[in-house]
Amino acid sequence: MTSEPSPSSQPPAPAGSGESTASGPGRTVRRLVLASASPARLGLLRQAGFDPEVVVSGVDEDLLDAPTPAALAKVLAEAKAAAVAGLPKAEDALVVGCDSVLELDGRPLGKPVDAEEAAARWKAMRGRSGVLQTGHCVIDGRTGARTSATASTTVHFGEPSDEEVAAYVASGEPLHVAGAFTLDGRSAPFVERIEGDHGNVIGLSLPLLRKLLAELDVRITDLWT
Repeated sequence: MTSEPSPSSQPPAPAGSGESTASGPGRTVRRLVLASASPARLGLLRQAGFDPEVVVSGVDEDLLDAPTPAALAKVLAEAKAAAVAGLPKAEDALVVGCDSVLELDGRPLGKPVDAEEAAARWKAMRGRSGVLQTGHCVIDGRTGARTSATASTTVHFGEPSDEEVAAYVASGEPLHVAGAFTLDGRSAPFVERIEGDHGNVIGLSLPLLRKLLAELDVRITDLWT
């Protein structure tokens, strides 16, 4: 998405240039594409001053595997970013792919398949701690350069009652989030505390994104709109 240029702005960047006109005389920003359908990730980026385009990757997560939950999160993020970066609509853009899994007892837990599994997950998680692993991958469509890493945040769960678990599952929310919980929704009261990046649990670590962009010689401030 681009903002309309003011009369004092420079002419819009040529089509296919991978740049869009932003506020400020003569200032342009690289196009930023989010390879994720997650409203939470989109919200985090917008709150931080970005206005990314959303292009869903269509990657089948069940076809991918890795030896550890942290590695799996990174593999999934890389696959999503690569799938979108290869599309004409993402040409010359900076593509960001992310994926999250909850590590519990050394096993990766994604989105529960149904309400029964979501309830069982919560009964297994309550009173315990897990690690939310979010893989991040950034691909520069202009140069083909790419970099990736995983951010880890420890989550200490509270002890919701069976009735609270049932009510939460009935809301439908846990079926749409990795690990069957989120910090920016109805399950927030059931999380006692975290150790690490709050945004990472929601779906994207802004500090890690800054580091990955820097590895590609892109300043995060140049992407602000």
